[in-house]
Amino acid sequence: MPETPLPFDPDSYASVAAGLLGLALDPAWIVPITANLRVLAAAAELVSAFALPDEAEAAPRFEA
Repeated sequence: MPETPLPFDPDSYASVAAGLLGLALDPAWIVPITANLRVLAAAAELVSAFALPDEAEAAPRFEA
């Protein structure tokens, strides 16, 4: 039976990641940082939910 991952907690993630990276987060920036993490998590969920066939190949390069 596959394990269900815990829901993403941006507050905990910001705190733990900052500690691992040796960063001191100004308390005034915690709310904007976690807001951005929530937006990124939502975007990541959209990408991971998009099913690709096994035959799909990555583009060799992208040019804008």
